[in-house]
Amino acid sequence: MRIGLAADNGTWHKSHLLAGLRALGVEPVLFSLADVAVVTGGGEPLRVPGFSEALPDGVLLRTIAGGTFEATTMRLGVLHALVASGVTVWNHPLAIERSVDKAATSLLIARAGLPTPQTWVFSKREAAADCVAREAGPGRPLVLKPLFGSQGEGLMLIEQPEALPDEAAVSRVYYLQRYVPRADGLWRDYRVFVCEGRAIAGMIREGDGWITNVHRGGRPLAWAMPPRAVELAEAAAAAVGVDYTGVDLVEDGEGGFLVLEVNSMPAWSGLQKVCETDIAGAICRGFLAAVRSAHRPRLVVA
Repeated sequence: MRIGLAADNGTWHKSHLLAGLRALGVEPVLFSLADVAVVTGGGEPLRVPGFSEALPDGVLLRTIAGGTFEATTMRLGVLHALVASGVTVWNHPLAIERSVDKAATSLLIARAGLPTPQTWVFSKREAAADCVAREAGPGRPLVLKPLFGSQGEGLMLIEQPEALPDEAAVSRVYYLQRYVPRADGLWRDYRVFVCEGRAIAGMIREGDGWITNVHRGGRPLAWAMPPRAVELAEAAAAAVGVDYTGVDLVEDGEGGFLVLEVNSMPAWSGLQKVCETDIAGAICRGFLAAVRSAHRPRLVVA
């Protein structure tokens, strides 16, 4: 198999995926989506570094190179073009678009009938301010999140309309979500890693403040995932259509859980410290199985 690994940053994750693929007998070609070009005038117009003879059979995507909106749009277009040419891409670009856009994720989770904190998304500050005045107040904030963002960056607790930033500061999208506090006062939520539709690992994330992401100082703790969390995480992954994902959950205070986010480019270095599952190995096995399935010769019955 001709396999590409697109991993622009994150040495730890890149090295573990490389080791996982090599353990399965595959030597991948490392490349960056930023180096893919479109050249017309003869032959295959999509030029992927390291694949001069033909396009790869599969591309395992760890990260998309950062850049402007235009650059990101082009790189997603490259992934769509690969899929249209029969290349197996994990995660599928449609799933990436659905999960990177928190509004799209919330819409899909709600349409699937899955429990999630009440969420509001507006383009105008006036509408967001009306929502905050109606739904929030001292001691009962809403969470303002960047529409495109990860690892706990840019989160704010909003109790009063006056605290809302102006439209330019939020790229003219206000994504507001009900803050769900714990009765015991702990700063704690949960991450479930789902691969090929199955929850394979999970952890508690505990912090010294309300933002518990490991990247922001949260502590990963071992967790025996209860069936309700497993079922909800697997259903959330299916609703968004991701091949592998980290699903973030909070407790609902009634013995169940709520879906916060579904991540299409999840980190798992913290999770790997507190679980026995070889997460990179599971991703590589699932990905290669999908590539083989897509390229398996079809039997023709005369």
